[in-house]
Amino acid sequence: MFYRPENGHGLPHNPFNAIVSPRPIGWISTRGSDGSENLAPYSFFNAVAYVPPQVMFSSTSAKPDRGDTKDSVANIRDTGVFCVNIVEYAMREAMNASSGAWDKDTDEFTLAGLERVACDTIACSRVAGAPAALECKLTQIVRLPGEANFAVFGEVTGVHMRDDCLKDGLFDVTTYQPLSRMGYQDYTVVRDVFTMKRPG
Repeated sequence: MFYRPENGHGLPHNPFNAIVSPRPIGWISTRGSDGSENLAPYSFFNAVAYVPPQVMFSSTSAKPDRGDTKDSVANIRDTGVFCVNIVEYAMREAMNASSGAWDKDTDEFTLAGLERVACDTIACSRVAGAPAALECKLTQIVRLPGEANFAVFGEVTGVHMRDDCLKDGLFDVTTYQPLSRMGYQDYTVVRDVFTMKRPG
């Protein structure tokens, strides 16, 4: 099968997300200029550079109470900071609860029954007990083609790792089993790891 996206795919559901998978989930916590807090998962997320360490996530829809975007991007525009919380399998239900298009005054930490703790390098909360969290300062927001598509880039200013996830000096993802996004309404979990050395 071949299709041009502008002509449609003719399938019951868009296959694009299923093709580009699995994708790590960035559980983005932000604080608005009014002090309100937000927590939302984004599967268009990844690390993009080592030195200095940098990450990105993309927001691809808008809410009526936020104009051209969603709460996360709106808050980051105002404050210039955000935190990426890593989602473990055990937190899947809380992550899913926080994914709704809730009103901007809704605190998803409270909604999902999550404990929060203050970040160290930025004015923002993070998910207490998350396997890892990356505190970030905004470097740029790029408007992408499309009605509400924004890519947010940040430099990592602080890294939290849960002690039980460190094994022999390595951050071992099998200790917490990271959740990943597939297509449609599907997810997967990382439980098996293998090593291959690069040539040379």
